[in-house]
Amino acid sequence: MTLYLDLNALQSVPAANLNRDDLGSPKQVRYGDALRIRVSSQSWKRPIRLGVEQDLGEKAARTRLVPVKVQQALERAGWPTDLAAFAGSQVAVSAGKKGIGLEAAGHTSVLLFLPEAAIEELAAVCAEHREALETAMTKAASAKKGTKAPQTLPPNTIEEILKRRTASISLLGRMLAELPDANVDGAAQVAHAFTTHAAEPQRDYFTAVDDWLGESETGSGHLDTAEFAAGVFYRYGTVNVTDLLKNLDGDAKAARTVLASFAEHFLMSLPQAKKNSTAPHTLPDLAYLAVREHRPLSLAAAFETPVTADRQGGFSKPSRQALDTYTVNINRLTGDRNRPFHGHTVIDPEEQPKGFGTAHESYHELVEAAVEAAISAADSTVAGAKQ
Repeated sequence: MTLYLDLNALQSVPAANLNRDDLGSPKQVRYGDALRIRVSSQSWKRPIRLGVEQDLGEKAARTRLVPVKVQQALERAGWPTDLAAFAGSQVAVSAGKKGIGLEAAGHTSVLLFLPEAAIEELAAVCAEHREALETAMTKAASAKKGTKAPQTLPPNTIEEILKRRTASISLLGRMLAELPDANVDGAAQVAHAFTTHAAEPQRDYFTAVDDWLGESETGSGHLDTAEFAAGVFYRYGTVNVTDLLKNLDGDAKAARTVLASFAEHFLMSLPQAKKNSTAPHTLPDLAYLAVREHRPLSLAAAFETPVTADRQGGFSKPSRQALDTYTVNINRLTGDRNRPFHGHTVIDPEEQPKGFGTAHESYHELVEAAVEAAISAADSTVAGAKQ
């Protein structure tokens, strides 16, 4: 049996541009024949990942700069620049059976996702094989232009370092075609957030004053237009608790910590785009968490028909009501089966939704209860399988 922790949130965001398209406009999606403002899953996953890594003290990097970083580490150790650069390139060339492609700037041709501590480990391997690197560099200098340098560093050792993972890699996954054994099926899934109601970008004409213009001079030093949007967003994510435990080698204590950190940052994080000019630092006014067996369940369809404003002109309360009504009906259809836990917390303590399970006073209490239920159910599943 597979267990999931589903996370649902409704969050009102004022004027902002959390996630831009190629033209700088807020991203959009048409749903239910109405345009909505959208925030991609990638843009929200990044602050969640960074928050989890900060909590756990296990920093990872998604980067093409591994050869450059190894070169810089070796230069700090006193290596000459040309040898350090060759050694850095050999980290990519010597990875696995065929190596990883290199581009002109010394970057790998693909993004790698690895623990930050791996850079020092790779530099140590280079130091151990310095003599071989010096010989190989001399041969490479006299070789025909375009000739691919042979693997100088031990491929198995380099691959082993690149395959290492942190808890966030176990959580979010990693795909690297060049090193198939390094692939990790991520346990977490995050949906694109979208407004519960029809919404479109708005234009902002702005100017910047030149502080040193003379008294007789008028006008601005700079003027331009930008776009922003506002709205109530439905957000959804889910963690396959069974896969997370598998990726963490069955360590229930680590899984509990990672799961709680992910849930906390799912609720508390915000994409950082345009933050200095918009400061849209809101929090969800409704959080609904559920532990489910067999499959996850998004409630996005609650907003296929766009919400309309209430008599006061707001979308937040009608959005909460629409989600509650939809959840009640989904619970009726499923018969409340295969759901060991569900609970919520809401901005208005007077509200008593019918579909969201037990009420909790705070995000923290809700997350604690949900994680405890998820890990306990996982433990029971493992114990039952052993009998």
